[in-house]
Amino acid sequence: MPDDAALPADSKLTRSKRGWAQSGKFLTGRVSRPETERLPPGQHLVRDWPVLDLGLQPDIPLDHWRLDVTGAVEHPVSWSWRDFLAQKQSREVTDIHCVTTWSRYDNNWEGLLTRDLLDLVMPKEEAGFVLLHSYDGYTTNLALEDFAAPDAMLVHSWEGKPLTREHGGPLRLMVPHLYFWKSAKWLQKIEFRPADRRGFWEENGYHNHADPWKEERYSADE
Repeated sequence: MPDDAALPADSKLTRSKRGWAQSGKFLTGRVSRPETERLPPGQHLVRDWPVLDLGLQPDIPLDHWRLDVTGAVEHPVSWSWRDFLAQKQSREVTDIHCVTTWSRYDNNWEGLLTRDLLDLVMPKEEAGFVLLHSYDGYTTNLALEDFAAPDAMLVHSWEGKPLTREHGGPLRLMVPHLYFWKSAKWLQKIEFRPADRRGFWEENGYHNHADPWKEERYSADE
């Protein structure tokens, strides 16, 4: 599937969020915080988990699901669902922060730590970036150091239950220290690259890094 083949580039959500980037909606101008504060600037707490996507929620039967790890790695892999579950599984509890201003505390996750994945595939010396490809055609990019954060995971379970389709099941990335659009749903391929390549929202006005504590919401702030 081409990277953006399934993406509705002119959907209502895409147009709205592109407009937010142009107008700087949700920005507070605050760039620092006391260490005791847990909520990033411009965010509000929610108890539920809001659903945001591009209007597509792919249904991927587990017997047809595969995850490919490719590019600048010593040991590329192509895993079936059974292969993935045979890898070392871990648990983490993290907060998450969405660019649309909601945050949710104390989420319980289960999956494969990205650092354990890195130990298996061994990125080559020239690998400095990661491009995530999803089953709906979505892409997003990360610096390797962000992908390798200690609590970043490829998650299949949330709050003790399998991750639902609407939240990116059967497998999504979870990088809690960045805005959550970087945590690609319906993960299909992880591509290690020597050079950065912007993904869908990064090409539509959103910040290339996405640190909530620095309020890196839009590309105009880079």
